[in-house]
Amino acid sequence: MIVPIVPDPDSESCCTCASLLHNVPQTAPGSEKPLPFPRRLPCCNRIICGSCLHSNARFASYCPYCQTSTPSLPPRLKSPPPTLPPDSPPPPYRHSPSPPPSKAEADSQPQDVLHFLDHEHDTIPSLSLRYNVPAPVLRRANNLTSDHLLAARRTVLIPASHYSGGTSLSPRPIAGELDERRKAAVRRFMVTCKVADYDVATLYLEQAGHDLHAAVEQYLGDDAWERAHPKGKGKAKAESSRRGLFRW
Repeated sequence: MIVPIVPDPDSESCCTCASLLHNVPQTAPGSEKPLPFPRRLPCCNRIICGSCLHSNARFASYCPYCQTSTPSLPPRLKSPPPTLPPDSPPPPYRHSPSPPPSKAEADSQPQDVLHFLDHEHDTIPSLSLRYNVPAPVLRRANNLTSDHLLAARRTVLIPASHYSGGTSLSPRPIAGELDERRKAAVRRFMVTCKVADYDVATLYLEQAGHDLHAAVEQYLGDDAWERAHPKGKGKAKAESSRRGLFRW
């Protein structure tokens, strides 16, 4: 679309041929037909002179700088409506898995409780009563097809779906605690009585029923008796030597 303008001939020039507008002829060369009016480009506000419009009809609807065209529509034809962006983005090409639960959510979820078995007292009925969990639920959670299979287990799981206490009534191994207590008693006996022989300490504790106080008293009594009867100890050694001397 050619827009008639009144240019400033002293300051404006054609953007294609760089001629000042007042130097551009008003008629076409070799004829008296007037040239088109200079065109003001709506995209960049530049001007194309009438001589360039006459020599290149494309400049009437095209900007050589912005490289855009402004074609004129036929009469009674409206421009198409503008395309609106979609309301929501399209679905992803790949299904993204749901994010894992956060650490706070994982900590808030109830966890199964581990119970260390004491085979002298623990059975499926007794565990059911202590934790208030039905016996079939305990068997199913631990894959026990029969109650006598419990004797081969060291631990059982108490399902959190039926037990909301969250605390195990037997959180540590039973045999492990007993062994640790006995080893600690042996070490204390060796330090208290200044005994370097581990077997001697174990013997005194076994004779005393693993009672540390009784074992220490028994050892101190034996040690005091040996110090009070040194002659008897030497006599026994002398008799043993004489028997070995006259042995045939």
